[in-house]
Amino acid sequence: MIMLAVAFLLGMILCLLFGVPYIDFLKKKMIGQYVKDCAPEAHAKKQGTPTTGGVFIIVAVILGSIITLAMAQRLTTEAFIILLTLLFYTFAGFQDDYIKIKGKGNDGLTARGKLLRQIAIAMLPILFMMLTKQGAGDVTIGQYVLHLGWLYPVFAVCVITGASNAYNLTDGLDGLAASTGIFSFIACAVICLFTGSPEAAIISAAVAGALAGFLKFNKPKAEVFMGDTGSLAIGGLLGTVAVLGKFEILLVLIAGVFVMETLSVIIQVISFKTTGKRVFKMSPIHHHFELCNWSEKKIVVVFALVSAILSTAACVLYFMTAGRVL
Repeated sequence: MIMLAVAFLLGMILCLLFGVPYIDFLKKKMIGQYVKDCAPEAHAKKQGTPTTGGVFIIVAVILGSIITLAMAQRLTTEAFIILLTLLFYTFAGFQDDYIKIKGKGNDGLTARGKLLRQIAIAMLPILFMMLTKQGAGDVTIGQYVLHLGWLYPVFAVCVITGASNAYNLTDGLDGLAASTGIFSFIACAVICLFTGSPEAAIISAAVAGALAGFLKFNKPKAEVFMGDTGSLAIGGLLGTVAVLGKFEILLVLIAGVFVMETLSVIIQVISFKTTGKRVFKMSPIHHHFELCNWSEKKIVVVFALVSAILSTAACVLYFMTAGRVL
């Protein structure tokens, strides 16, 4: 637990330290966000806000994790696989952001191109686990074990890419992805500690700390956006940690807010294509609440509270089903 606290503090402090010069650099180079035409009117004022803030989040996470892992004598192959996966997802997200910035619009990588990159990167931790861990093809649900065998890699790819895209969808309001992500990664850190994945626990704690530090710059009115550089990477890491920690099913609760955001988009698309009617005023669902005249701050606070409750419930459920005592 002490190492988790160290990782959290290092992630937060490093993010705060790197944030100021990086944001100044973005402002000098005039590297800003381009707002979609279909976004709520209130988002017009966000035009030009510096983006790609995910760069200093990831740098803080990687450095904070390596320092803490070294202190805990846990610089293992698994730790490097997790960090390498995070780095690859960061490159994919940065490529998407770079294309948008260069084209002065919101057209980055194609949906197909982005998905293919996400799938390819997800195979790294999946293959590592399949080759090194016993019961790698199993999915645990409480005291029950579902043997997927050769189907497991397909399932795991869906978990990791799904988490990456779901977190990316959530990053639509100032402070929303960062605040909700803090609680999700704290839950991951706690569960990984007891599933025998201390490396994943330490890295998760570092992410939670870095997101807490990033929130200083990203809370309404945001000084910087994390961009796909941060959201694709952090979401991909969330799925990766769940797969390596073998709590894939609990991820539905831990990432409950991100699942809700994704489902709102799916429901909206299906409803409009089949009936011509929209269920929500706009999707993802945080935009629906915006158009219901909720302030941006209120949405962020409520969603963060929901994330905290769901993440706590996931931890309690884990200990109950695993027969452990808190």
